[in-house]
Amino acid sequence: MERYSNREEAGKILAEQLRQYENDPNTLVLALPRGGVPVAYEIARALHLPLDIFIVRKLGVPGHSEFAFGAIAANGVRVFNEDAIRDCHVSPEAIQAVTDSEMKELTRRESVYRGNHVFPVIKDRNIILVDDGVATGASLRAAIQALKKFQLAKLIVAVPVIDKSLYAMISELVDQFVCPLQVSYLQAVGSWYDDFAQTEDEEVFRLLKAARTLL
Repeated sequence: MERYSNREEAGKILAEQLRQYENDPNTLVLALPRGGVPVAYEIARALHLPLDIFIVRKLGVPGHSEFAFGAIAANGVRVFNEDAIRDCHVSPEAIQAVTDSEMKELTRRESVYRGNHVFPVIKDRNIILVDDGVATGASLRAAIQALKKFQLAKLIVAVPVIDKSLYAMISELVDQFVCPLQVSYLQAVGSWYDDFAQTEDEEVFRLLKAARTLL
């Protein structure tokens, strides 16, 4: 495997490496929106598993938003990097302002994607966490930290492509890590796909709705 045609093909390839969870009533697929949803949909469809989303919003340092001092996730989970807060001199007021702003966007996405469907019970379940690729690992690490607060039975991460420098580090954080393509100097995830068109809100909503009809 040198590259993927699109996210759908990537999901089908990942599904083949996750066959041990096929038809398992205790396993749930969680996608990181938006790009992770088409990948996760193919996994859920192939393995006859339920699909949902786990929205994570990074909390960026004011003026340097690409550098995260924490993250917020579903059900009010908050994760803070105390070293980053100290080193970047992020004030309590700034922490609150950034958190409030990102919470509004998280709430908006929850409403758009999930509608009236509540977040599923995940305690004591196997969770397959899916994204379309990992370049820096910031969002994925935040999601892993947040999910661990839910006392899962097992946390499996499945991604199509990752930078080699991150593979070992992510592997140590989870129970199982499935990634067929580990590359040097990944730079942009999209460079490992022939088609990497942006996933829109409408497609996320459509795939989540379609997944509910498969079970």
